[in-house]
Amino acid sequence: MSKRDYYEVLGVARNAGDEELKKAYRRCAMKHHPDRNPGDKAAEAAFKECKEAYEVLSDGGKRRLYDQHGHAAFEHGMGGGNAGPGFADMGDIFGDIFGNIFGGGAARGPRRGADIGYVMELDLEEAVAGVEKRIELPTLAACEPCKGTGSEDGKLETCTTCHGRGQVRFQRGIFSMQQPCPDCHGRGQSFKNACKVCRGSGRIEEEKVLSVKIPAGVDNGDRIRLSGEGEAGPPGSPPGDLYVEVRVRPHEIFERDGDDLHCEVPIRISQAALGDVVRVPTLNGEAEIRIPAETQTGKVFRLREKGVKSVRSRGVGDLYCKAVVETPVNLTAEQRDLLEKFEATFVGEGARRHSPRSSTFVDGVKGFWERMTS
Repeated sequence: MSKRDYYEVLGVARNAGDEELKKAYRRCAMKHHPDRNPGDKAAEAAFKECKEAYEVLSDGGKRRLYDQHGHAAFEHGMGGGNAGPGFADMGDIFGDIFGNIFGGGAARGPRRGADIGYVMELDLEEAVAGVEKRIELPTLAACEPCKGTGSEDGKLETCTTCHGRGQVRFQRGIFSMQQPCPDCHGRGQSFKNACKVCRGSGRIEEEKVLSVKIPAGVDNGDRIRLSGEGEAGPPGSPPGDLYVEVRVRPHEIFERDGDDLHCEVPIRISQAALGDVVRVPTLNGEAEIRIPAETQTGKVFRLREKGVKSVRSRGVGDLYCKAVVETPVNLTAEQRDLLEKFEATFVGEGARRHSPRSSTFVDGVKGFWERMTS
């Protein structure tokens, strides 16, 4: 089942600002929260959907990737830690709404950076043989001047507001509420002088350049995980991962089916009738196919171990070549005369004997019309 567009999920335009996104998410989350809809699986699914949508669209880097690649950019984990997609930023905007009413609140401890998805297009030859590619992608990286701490002088202190817990608790009527500490933003540590480059966030936007090694035998849809190459996390937390998804471009000759390759081999009428030896391409050079006399279009010839050695298998697949009898074009006068003389020999019983498929077709048509008119 395909995912809905994230902007549609939240009911906002594609140019919506941060505040509009936040309000839309709150409305959606409050409407579908499982504690307000006990036992309603549809509401639970909608709740998860709006959280996932907000997590992507509220983050500048993720939003750019989504606008460029759609859902393919985040198929393998947008959220940090073990919470799964859509849960990493729950405490940032949701805890102040529900807090302990629904047993929520921000998760304790550092939250890892977001994972990044990247789609890499390869030629068939590159996918089969393996290749090393340099890629560029926008990401959040640790601020170099402050080493990712957010502090201008590198000095960190235990937050005096939350006493290092990263959360504060307060009472509203009969309810006990908790939310991320407003002073340290859930880090548990604070500093007096914020870094001027990252303004205390510990992260900056940059274009990251990586060299990615693609193993031999990958296929369309395969994904490669580069641990720690995702977005930098908040100060004191590990970075996310990078997932590279392989997309193999259509090939002008071969089609891949698992470990096997398929192609069509055009042959002349004379070659099909008399037999011949033709040379065909493979990924490792040329090979020969012996065409027997009276070969018909559609006959398949198998070349063992001329296919692909998949990244998941030990053996090598086969190459299947389908013969296609090609009608000659741009005939000379001499060639046309020879063909007319040849065609004149197909008369009476000789035509049936030399063209069995054509005779069977004609007989079938006659029988069809007789049944229709009887």
